[in-house]
Amino acid sequence: MQRYSTIVKKFDERGEKTGWTYIEVPDAVAQKLKPGNKKSFRVKGKLNDFLFEQVALIPMGEGLFIMALKADVRKVARLKKGDMVNVQMSVDDKIFELSPELMECLSDEPKALTQFNKQPKSHQRYFNNWLIAAKTDVTKAKRIAQIVTAMLKGQDFGEMVRSLKKDKDELTGR
Repeated sequence: MQRYSTIVKKFDERGEKTGWTYIEVPDAVAQKLKPGNKKSFRVKGKLNDFLFEQVALIPMGEGLFIMALKADVRKVARLKKGDMVNVQMSVDDKIFELSPELMECLSDEPKALTQFNKQPKSHQRYFNNWLIAAKTDVTKAKRIAQIVTAMLKGQDFGEMVRSLKKDKDELTGR
C-alpha cells in the first residue's frame, strides 16, 4: 500500500480532459505500484476516509499518472479543487466481470458480440456500468437492446449515447 498526500487539481483547457478534477500520482508512487509500467492500470484504496476500487490511473507522460475524481466521488468524499487529500492505494487486480445478461444477449447476435469484443476494455466497462446502473428491469432490458443495436451499427459508447440523445431530441421536437 502506497501512502502520500496531494492537492486536488482541475484541468482548465486540456483537450478531452478539460474540466476534469483529479489528483496526481507521482512517478515514485506509480513505480512502486507497477514497476516499469507506462500504461493505465486500476487501483484501490482510500482518499482520506473514502474507499475506492477499480479506478484507473491514467499516464500523463514523464512517469506522472493522474486519477480522475468523478462528481459522485467528489461529493461523497467531500473533495474540491485545492483540497489536500491523504491517499492510500495499491494495485487492484480484481477481474472485471461483465453482466451475464448482456453477454447472453450479445451471444445471440454473433456480429454484435464480435463488435463488442473489439471495443477497448474501457468502453466495454462504460457499456456495462451504464447497464448495471439501470434501476428497473424494464430499463435494464431497454439498455441491453440499445447496446446490442449499437454494436450492430459499429458504435462505440460515445457514439451510442449521442445517437440515443439525437433520437430522443427528434421524438420530442427539440
